[in-house]
Amino acid sequence: MKKYKIYQVDAFTDQLFGGNPAAVCPLDEWLDNNLLLKIAMENNLSETAFYVKRNNHYEIKWFTPTVEVNLCGHATLATAFVLFTCEGHSGNNIHLHSHRSGSLGVRRVPGQSQTSERSKSSADWFTLDFPVDEIRQVPIAGELSHCFDKKPIAAYKGQSDYLLLFENETDIAQIQPDLTLISKVNARGVIITARGEGVDFVSRFFAPQVGVAEDPVTGSAHTTLTPYWAEKLKKTELTAVQLSERRGYLQCKLLGNRVEISGQAKLYLAGEMYLEDDH
Repeated sequence: MKKYKIYQVDAFTDQLFGGNPAAVCPLDEWLDNNLLLKIAMENNLSETAFYVKRNNHYEIKWFTPTVEVNLCGHATLATAFVLFTCEGHSGNNIHLHSHRSGSLGVRRVPGQSQTSERSKSSADWFTLDFPVDEIRQVPIAGELSHCFDKKPIAAYKGQSDYLLLFENETDIAQIQPDLTLISKVNARGVIITARGEGVDFVSRFFAPQVGVAEDPVTGSAHTTLTPYWAEKLKKTELTAVQLSERRGYLQCKLLGNRVEISGQAKLYLAGEMYLEDDH
């Protein structure tokens, strides 16, 4: 029987039980993908991140309870938090590589420099450097027009998700999803968004087709949301709240074909998992 470390971190929040929980599992070498998926199923969180150190960078993979995904923001932020605060990574920058999404970066920023109206905590911030998503406007047709109890005013398609625009923040907060219809949409998931009242924009994210009914805070969705709202609001630095029950606060910056997404994190659990040798 072999022992492995495991952490659970609440990401995009400065409050325990807020934001989005992710499991983080450091590995010495990669285990079989079927075993990684079983671990993610056992954790039963929206994402479990696994990483392996390779010289001056870390390889990373992300799994929901049902599939491996191309990119996950909150689990990447949680991984960076673990590396900086629990695993002794030195310096303020981490270089990651995903076999699905390529080169990714995370920068640690002292908390005092990024305190905001939504977060008075002096805890460190972590800035993700992700590739921007390319979106195109599409018709509001088929399941898209009936996925929610309100009809969107515009629809867009990115590489992985649909983005639906609604009138205001109240719509986003109160909307009721039809998860059965959403699960039939040919995409990883559906992002809904509107102008925010105290921030630049708000959103929610639904992905029952990959085992996540509603994701509390979705960093990767902000690679789609940031370029959309940057164009709409004619600004490149944006504040955002994901209006799930747990809520999450993000700061986003558009830099050409890259997006910087910043948030805080809180450690909930540090422990060990035990796997049989024949795995």
